[in-house]
Amino acid sequence: MPAVAEFSTVVSTALGRLCGTREGGVGVWRGVPYARQPLGDLRFAAPVPAEPWTGVRDALEHGPIPPQGKSFVGGGRDDPKHRDEACLTLTVWSPDTTAALPVMVWIPGGAFVYGAGHFQLYNGSRLATNGNVVVVNVTYRIGVFGGLDLGALGDGFDDNLAMRDQLAALRWVRKNIAAFGGDPDRVTVFGESAGATSVLALLASPAADGLFARAIAQSPALPLIADRNTRAERAQRFLDLLGLDIDQVKSAPQRSLRRAAGQLQLESVAETPTLAYGLTHGVDLLPSHPIAAARAGAVQRVPLIIGTNSHEASMFAWGKPPMLPTTPAGVESWFERCAPRARERILAAYPGHPRRQALVAIGSDVMFGAPTWAFADAYSAHAATHVYRFDHTAVPLRALGLGATHGSEIVHIQHSYASYLGRKLHPLGRRVLPSVGRRMQRTWLDFATRGWEPGELWRDDWPRYDAVRRRTRVIRSLRDESVDDPDALRRQAWRGIY
Repeated sequence: MPAVAEFSTVVSTALGRLCGTREGGVGVWRGVPYARQPLGDLRFAAPVPAEPWTGVRDALEHGPIPPQGKSFVGGGRDDPKHRDEACLTLTVWSPDTTAALPVMVWIPGGAFVYGAGHFQLYNGSRLATNGNVVVVNVTYRIGVFGGLDLGALGDGFDDNLAMRDQLAALRWVRKNIAAFGGDPDRVTVFGESAGATSVLALLASPAADGLFARAIAQSPALPLIADRNTRAERAQRFLDLLGLDIDQVKSAPQRSLRRAAGQLQLESVAETPTLAYGLTHGVDLLPSHPIAAARAGAVQRVPLIIGTNSHEASMFAWGKPPMLPTTPAGVESWFERCAPRARERILAAYPGHPRRQALVAIGSDVMFGAPTWAFADAYSAHAATHVYRFDHTAVPLRALGLGATHGSEIVHIQHSYASYLGRKLHPLGRRVLPSVGRRMQRTWLDFATRGWEPGELWRDDWPRYDAVRRRTRVIRSLRDESVDDPDALRRQAWRGIY
């Protein structure tokens, strides 16, 4: 563990002075506004810069989490519960405000419906302490207020609000992180699920140029990105479900807006290849889908770690949500809507179909595996790319027959074993650190902190990925191994779909 410097928790940002606190040997600043709160006329509008203040502003308590339903991710006693639209804040952890340390910016997931950067599952204190890095967790608009694209409704409604919030936070980091001891030229942006989807969208967005230098995408769900026409049709349908004129939407009750958006989500599952919530391509902010952008070379060419878990959809298969095909009927419906001509070819790669294990694998590849393979193949032609597959299965998940399910790698990277989900996955994690946790966090930290000098490698034991050998790091409970194209049969079956 690096020596912790003595430093003041009062820092001077471009907007004013902030007073944080010390916890576990690092400074922490909570509830830091990175934009004006999206209320009144700013509801459904792009974020605008926060207003400066005088004096010293306390940054001791988290701001509200975005409006959302209950989620086991934030279900712990110590997780914030207050929900409000005034949610554009971030949290900073720093071990030394006098230094110029590498920075890691976390974008949380949750299908653009759930989530917040200040859940205990994402507590950045261990990363900051163990890696001598500055960690920033971003909270952005989700659900009807950020994950639903109403940009087609006209003036006062902007597209891709979730992504615009993330960009505003990254611009804040660029301008202010030196005050917390961070180096704005050594920023790694990382995220999981919808957060990882956002990372890939940021790689394909001209607006993100120069805002980060490395990226990590854990289990991206690229089908959450739809084309402009689809989003325009959904926006009009939302207005119909809401039963209001356009000029009434910004003042509509939150409950009415969320109810109409939920109904739209259910309709979208049955009618389109994509969901109602997500990002939009074909607009200025995101000109092309990330896969198409990578194939064209129209991406930020920064080093990338990208990967998926071996049983992504097993958790979803329990509840059988219509948003992910993990039932025989759901799989057939997906093929009928999205890839009827490829049905026989793809199903041949899952010889157990329609048994549960095969259904879980199909659902995993529809949402996570196949589009990730396509992106990695394309992106690796332009920048250093390192691909992983997370296979470690915690004992409780093994007992439930879930395997390495979606999101189960997060506790190992963050070392958030004391969080609600961390206690469920690894009850002894706070006392006996799992080997996989030591290795994963160290690898992520090495990626963010090493190899910045010309000719210097960040790691010499993780080969670069290319579309010939497809070397993939398979992360197991006791050791990791680099393997050539470990999912070759399934990957080949999906060729041309994404």
